[in-house]
Amino acid sequence: MPWKETSVMEQRLRFVARLEGEGMSDVCREFGISHKTGYKIFNRPEALTDRSGRPVRYANQLPAPVEAKIVSCKKDKPHWGARKIRELLVRKLAGDVRVPAKSTVHAILDRHGLVAHARQRQRYRAEGTALSQALSPNDVWCADFKGEFKLGDGRYCYPLTVTDQVSRYLLACEAVESTKEVGVFEAFRR
Repeated sequence: MPWKETSVMEQRLRFVARLEGEGMSDVCREFGISHKTGYKIFNRPEALTDRSGRPVRYANQLPAPVEAKIVSCKKDKPHWGARKIRELLVRKLAGDVRVPAKSTVHAILDRHGLVAHARQRQRYRAEGTALSQALSPNDVWCADFKGEFKLGDGRYCYPLTVTDQVSRYLLACEAVESTKEVGVFEAFRR
């Protein structure tokens, strides 16, 4: 029997009513539920009603006096962070109340707007020079390394390409062992 045709409450009532004349396995199979779910519905009258989806406990929720103590401590010592405030709570509360984790203290401070968020630092961006405008072939050559890759013997290979800017003609494609000047100048001489 498909569960979607009627409300969940009606289906649970129908399920319990069918159990009076039939076995649990047959009824569970027909309703498409596990034995565990079937016994839960049968043995608990409260299972016949829908429960609230509201959580029983909220993460990071503390007793109001503890939260107020965290906030007042931060206001008294604005340069202190969550770790120092937590250590102060450990000493002051001395086992009377469970002391929250450092992350919970930080979350409370953040919720009350007492956390200074670090600004993103400005990243350096390399700025190249504009390419020279060539009017005819061989006026300007463009040289570039096309990445690197490892050879079978463990050495690295750096492919160097030289192209003509106007015609885009590939003048050279050399495998060099390093990006240092010595190997590169030798490739230009050739």
